[in-house]
Amino acid sequence: MLDKLDAEFAFGREALDVRAYRQELLSSNIANADTPGYKARDVNFGASLAVALKRSGAAQGSSAMASSGTAPLPMAQPAGVTSGMTMASTERGHMTGHVQLIPTGGQSQDYGTLAYRIPTQPSLDGNTVDLDSERVQFADNTVHYQSGMTAMTQEIKQMLAAITSGG
Repeated sequence: MLDKLDAEFAFGREALDVRAYRQELLSSNIANADTPGYKARDVNFGASLAVALKRSGAAQGSSAMASSGTAPLPMAQPAGVTSGMTMASTERGHMTGHVQLIPTGGQSQDYGTLAYRIPTQPSLDGNTVDLDSERVQFADNTVHYQSGMTAMTQEIKQMLAAITSGG
């Protein structure tokens, strides 16, 4: 059951992860606008999303997609946890063990190769950040992220309505 829910949200989850990573890059570019020699970086969203989906198992072939309409995906781990967490027992009745957890979005290097932006007007100090262009890209990425969140929220609301209506 949970694997079907995970497969349902896989595309949106990966798209939001790539958008968030791109937002970090654009923020870094804006923050370093006055740093001499700083090279503006960005990722191609479409290519990065394809890499992320392939890494997560969404592109396993057309045979898996032909039967159900969606590709089977591995279950995601809880977001915001780090690798190598261990459980400590403080009472005699507690369970002991070791758990390996990975953030949902994976490592940032999984989103494709960073590209350096070609400056439209190079500066004398070697900085390639064009603040106007970065702000436009930042705003565009924000709008796309928010629309992705709205779409995911609507999907969740529809599923909850179907579950609570009994049909």
